[in-house]
Amino acid sequence: MAQFLTLHEMIKQAQQNLDQGAWDYLIGGSDSESTVRRNRAGVDSWVFKPRILNDVSVVDIATTLLDVPLRMPVVLPPIGSVQEFEEGGGASVAAAANEFGVLQILSSVCTPRFDVLAKMVPGPRIYQLYLLGDEAWMDDIIAQCIACGYTGFCLTADTQTYSRRERDILKRYVPLSGRQAGSGDFIAQAKMTWDTVAHIKEKFDIPLIVKGVGVADDARRCIDAGVDVVYVSNHGGRQLDHARACIDALPEVVAAVDGRAPVVVDGGFMRGADVVKALCLGATAVGLGRFEALAMAAGGKDALLAALSILEHEIKTTMALAGVCSLSQLSPELVYRAEPLASPSLFSAFPLLDEGY
Repeated sequence: MAQFLTLHEMIKQAQQNLDQGAWDYLIGGSDSESTVRRNRAGVDSWVFKPRILNDVSVVDIATTLLDVPLRMPVVLPPIGSVQEFEEGGGASVAAAANEFGVLQILSSVCTPRFDVLAKMVPGPRIYQLYLLGDEAWMDDIIAQCIACGYTGFCLTADTQTYSRRERDILKRYVPLSGRQAGSGDFIAQAKMTWDTVAHIKEKFDIPLIVKGVGVADDARRCIDAGVDVVYVSNHGGRQLDHARACIDALPEVVAAVDGRAPVVVDGGFMRGADVVKALCLGATAVGLGRFEALAMAAGGKDALLAALSILEHEIKTTMALAGVCSLSQLSPELVYRAEPLASPSLFSAFPLLDEGY
């Protein structure tokens, strides 16, 4: 996808490729969409305090997560909607993730199925599950994940029920995830408790990620329960309306975890500078869900590879201009809170879109 030299171009192509229902499903959130805007407002509010006269001729952003080498500290989050945007679906994302060198978290409402995908695209990845059945059903899925060689198992904890997404309701648009939620089995997700976490840790030998953490107390409970990765997320603003921005919750969670487990964060991150802000505040890796979906909509695997390359360049450029050359040099001292320059929106990271570019 050599024609994509900027992420602006990718977004424009994605919108051209999608019908209105799919586009609104991608960009929308729950109810008033306040959380979508707060996520972006939070990211926009953190600004840099750059240092000078440091040797930044070589910037190293390689890292690891769950002992998996990452070319940059980025994960591709579980976005069930990805199967609607490109024929290859989760397999295209898996191929791009493996080729580029980042970690995919495969959604349980994405196609192809996790066991089929493991054969199609061998390589490290995490499987994320929504509970649509009882404990025995869950145990069978986890056992299959282990047999298929998955690197980790992710339990999403912020989706106790399917939210009201009025962009979809107004058009009577029902995505695959919504159809599954409406099957009657989604009540199992609402019954999930800390006992579920304890059960998984006691019965299975696979790293466990809990996604949806937003406060210090829940982060500490994750650590006490033996959770291997604490994942700060509010589902991209698609679940609880009027929730706090994920980047604003991040320092609290990082302090509570206190280095005892990696911390991953998503929610409103769209650019390389956004990733660096989260890393400064203590994240181990950053998820970019809508970024992933937009790239898939723009051109599948090739567009996602191009987008990841642009993102990598942005991360390295941001770090060099901030005066640091390694991830270990990033710290809260490099950022502070300031008033955002514009009204927050999902695409406030791409101001040239408003100018017709």
